[in-house]
Amino acid sequence: MAGEGYPNPVAEENGSIQAEDMDDTFEQDLRNMIRDGPRVGPGGSVVPPSSLHVPGQFTGIDLSSPQKTNITSPNITENPTVGSRLANPSGGADQQETTPPETSRIGMMGSSSNSGSAATTPSSQTGGYNPGGQDNFGNQGGGSYGGQSTSAMAKAKLDSLKVWSVSTYKCTRQMVQERLGKASRTVDLQLEAQIEVLRDTQRKYSNILKLAKTLTSQFYLVVQTQRALGDAFGELAAKSPELQEEFSYNSDTQKSLCSNGEILLSALNFFTSSVNTLCNKTMEDSLITVKQYESARIEYDAYRADLESLQLGPKDATTQAKLHESQLKYDKQKQKFDKLRQDVSVKLKFLDENKVKVMHKQLLLFHNAIAAYFSGNQKALEATLKQFNIRPKVPGEDRPSFLEQHH
Repeated sequence: MAGEGYPNPVAEENGSIQAEDMDDTFEQDLRNMIRDGPRVGPGGSVVPPSSLHVPGQFTGIDLSSPQKTNITSPNITENPTVGSRLANPSGGADQQETTPPETSRIGMMGSSSNSGSAATTPSSQTGGYNPGGQDNFGNQGGGSYGGQSTSAMAKAKLDSLKVWSVSTYKCTRQMVQERLGKASRTVDLQLEAQIEVLRDTQRKYSNILKLAKTLTSQFYLVVQTQRALGDAFGELAAKSPELQEEFSYNSDTQKSLCSNGEILLSALNFFTSSVNTLCNKTMEDSLITVKQYESARIEYDAYRADLESLQLGPKDATTQAKLHESQLKYDKQKQKFDKLRQDVSVKLKFLDENKVKVMHKQLLLFHNAIAAYFSGNQKALEATLKQFNIRPKVPGEDRPSFLEQHH
């Protein structure tokens, strides 16, 4: 216990002597390993010391003096999948190596050092250029019919966009110049007056249609209220013997008014349906043709202005070619404009005749039905529906009317 913590000179000296002996033994073993290397047999296998002629002694190559040995070259087997595995790393894991299991470590090292000299063809390289081969889409020789068709379609779209852009620019310029008073426009006074009358007529007929729909919907609520009131009077007539006669009279009156109201509703629905067809379909179709006519008129004036500008310019070869092209476009637009103007004139004429016939019938129906209902003439009301071939709504029928179905 008293000697703890103090160095022992004898122990230190013995330890240093043992360390020096171990260093000498390690150096000696290292020299022997360098001088006596392992013997390699045929096929690249290591021959153990027990198989040598001198038992118990490991005899190798003496590096101090050159001498011939019986060491044979290792048996190296070329792996044909090395190139493809290097070119396609993802697929290399699925392939099996062909190196024999008895190949030694030295053979493997030799194979890896010589793998760079393995012959590979350009077709096995995925990243190489193959002029006569197929591309990833199966096209032969780098060009294909599909590519040509795609380029042709793109060129056609580009040409169409170019033509549309030029036409749009000319029409926009013509509209702006007309608003600023810097360009003249083609005007057909008679046709323009008819178009303005048509637009004014449509606005007025749209107002009539709106009011007729409002009257129909409100009168429908009145009829429903009369039906409910008649049912309530009838129920009270059965439960109040002292007022049975009075309730019965009022119940019958409300039911009669309800029946006549349903007949008038049928006439009103027929009127609103006919006016709606005339206003929102027949007139609207004519106005669509009018819009096409106005667009053609702007195009016609734009190409006419270009033609007049070229006619006032110099008469050189370039201008003559442009003048000829502008003349062709002007003639084409003029034919289109004249055709649409004729179509508008014909449609306006037929529309006016159709409007007179339809409204004559509908106004007569509306007058007779309203007058017969509010005068209490049920027979005249029924005769009006028969005159115009209108089927009255069956009392108590819950099917919605034509106006309620479409509006």
